[in-house]
Amino acid sequence: MVTVFVEGGGDTRDLRSRCRKGFSKFFRRAGLENRMPRVIACGGRNNAYDKFCHSLDTTVDGHVAILLVDSEERVGRRVKPWSHLTERDGWKKPPGATDNQAQLMVQCMEAWFLADRECLEEFFGGNFTQTALPGSKDIEGIAKADVMAGLEKATRRGGKRYHKGHHSFDLLAKIDPQQVADASPHVQRLLDFLNWVCRTK
Repeated sequence: MVTVFVEGGGDTRDLRSRCRKGFSKFFRRAGLENRMPRVIACGGRNNAYDKFCHSLDTTVDGHVAILLVDSEERVGRRVKPWSHLTERDGWKKPPGATDNQAQLMVQCMEAWFLADRECLEEFFGGNFTQTALPGSKDIEGIAKADVMAGLEKATRRGGKRYHKGHHSFDLLAKIDPQQVADASPHVQRLLDFLNWVCRTK
């Protein structure tokens, strides 16, 4: 069994359900249709880390737990996820955990949307202003604040203005995983590990 403890979903049951469904659909469209991991939406990042650590202490052999959180900041090319999380959040790599059990959404999950701008335009309709989005193709290099501001500006003229809680997980379920992986080495790393571990467990 493979379980992904993901940051996201806030504090309500509805949002956590939408978060779980959004990530599950993204993984399914990424090619994991017949070997899906279990997704647990944990709300805040500290809660995700705590639940991940608890699972390592309480689950049976053969279970693989994966922590998936925003990096919040740019991650150096040679910096490993656990090193980043220890430096930024004070999270220690639990005994027995591997490097691949820490996965990062760099710098935030919403940056993934910028890799599939056609999906954004289709989702928000004719009043969507794509030129208001950050222009860089290096989606991992765009600061979280700039990603969020760009999404808000791009949808300002439309009837469907971007709202993190209402739209983020619906969009996650629709974007093209391959385009995201092509634009984000960390997403490619996540999908490569999931494809391997879900095939072997």
